[in-house]
Amino acid sequence: MGLRINDIAPDFTADSTEGRIHLHEWIGDSYVVLFSHPKDFTPVCTTEFGAVAQLAKEFEKRNTKVMGISVDSVEEHLKWKKDIEAVAGAPANFPIIDDTSLNVSKLYDMLPAEAYLPDGRTPADSATVRTVYIIGPDKKIRLTMTYPMSVGRNFAEILRALDAVQATDGVPFATPANWVPGQDVIVALSMSTDDAKAKFGDVEVKLPYLRFVKHVA
Repeated sequence: MGLRINDIAPDFTADSTEGRIHLHEWIGDSYVVLFSHPKDFTPVCTTEFGAVAQLAKEFEKRNTKVMGISVDSVEEHLKWKKDIEAVAGAPANFPIIDDTSLNVSKLYDMLPAEAYLPDGRTPADSATVRTVYIIGPDKKIRLTMTYPMSVGRNFAEILRALDAVQATDGVPFATPANWVPGQDVIVALSMSTDDAKAKFGDVEVKLPYLRFVKHVA
């Protein structure tokens, strides 16, 4: 069975471009966006890592660390970072995990076990390794996304999803379709309208089960 929302993110220790990392220790009290790739020096992956580099300040504002995983060595990652930074115009100052063994990829169900091909591996052999996990400070998986080889990720959507996860963390809210910060949120079904009014002020009742209130961070 694959990893599910609210599972504890599997812990691991691995080498990275920022040294040896023990995941749960590294997370600390931050949120984490863990994103994986099939191979270094591939075109889509280079644009994606570049997008993350450009968003560094946005992640920092959200108390969020980012970690990339690619199925090559630290030595290759360090070489590849030069290309990423040239394309992005921004430094890739986040760890990229060495997953030549595919240990992390298997731990997180990013690819089938039979894809383990230690020699002569091509990006196609690890085609399912294009996954995103948002992990909370409690080390629980809050959100997952998986993309095919041909589709580059929309990191604006990943940032929006992170905002939504944080906005609803531990409070009786949900976010509607296409929600962005500043918009109203939905009152959870577990809360009565009277209780919502007492706690949050004005409640806009569109349907008995669809009630909106202003989001207060």
